[in-house]
Amino acid sequence: MKLKVINPNTTASMTDKIGIAARRVASSDTEIIACNPTMGPVSIEGHYDEALSVVGILEEIRKGEADGVDGYVIACFGDPGLLAARELARGPVLGIAEAAMHAATFVATGFSIVTTLRRTQIIAQHLVERYGMTHFCRKIRAIDLPVLSLEEDSFAKKMILNECKTALKEDNCGAIALGCSGMADLATEISTELGIPVIDGVSAAVKFVEALVSLKLTTSKVGDLAYPIAKPYTGMLSTFTPTSRREEG
Repeated sequence: MKLKVINPNTTASMTDKIGIAARRVASSDTEIIACNPTMGPVSIEGHYDEALSVVGILEEIRKGEADGVDGYVIACFGDPGLLAARELARGPVLGIAEAAMHAATFVATGFSIVTTLRRTQIIAQHLVERYGMTHFCRKIRAIDLPVLSLEEDSFAKKMILNECKTALKEDNCGAIALGCSGMADLATEISTELGIPVIDGVSAAVKFVEALVSLKLTTSKVGDLAYPIAKPYTGMLSTFTPTSRREEG
């Protein structure tokens, strides 16, 4: 089985961390391809960043389809471009926010989310509502530090742990979802410290995609997730022009 784990930003050190987390949980016969686009923002911290990251994500999906990839993980807690990626892909595509929230409901009746910047709390709230998780999500918390501080600032990690402790004390939650792929290396340590399930969406998404591929479940090509309609694309996006073959299925 070949799975592609896409870090939607262009920071290679974060991609390396994501790849380590994915390989740690993947089955021995699963090949993990961890990658990031060659164009786009160095971190994703708002709607604008998300929108501009999607073209790079779709380029990685296109490459994966040509290379025979069986399934994909979009490793950003905003799940940018998720439905567009599903249009392009034959196999399953999961976002890490989607995976983390579903995993949390399997092991607790309520969960809190701990993320980075306060502005991304709103994006996470939109996803909670979209995924039908309003009944389960107790609170969305933020340490209000930039995403890239997770790459180099040990103080940021301490802030995450402290915020998780506060969530456990105040939110009446039984689990915590870490709201950034840059936190992928912290889940086990924090879970051990707090004695509750702490969920890294990268790991959860990898295992869910493995399960879907093993069940031979591919992305439906009936309705809105059918391959993109063939039509001309112009200017900088001309190379993304869909072909008629993509309408099959």
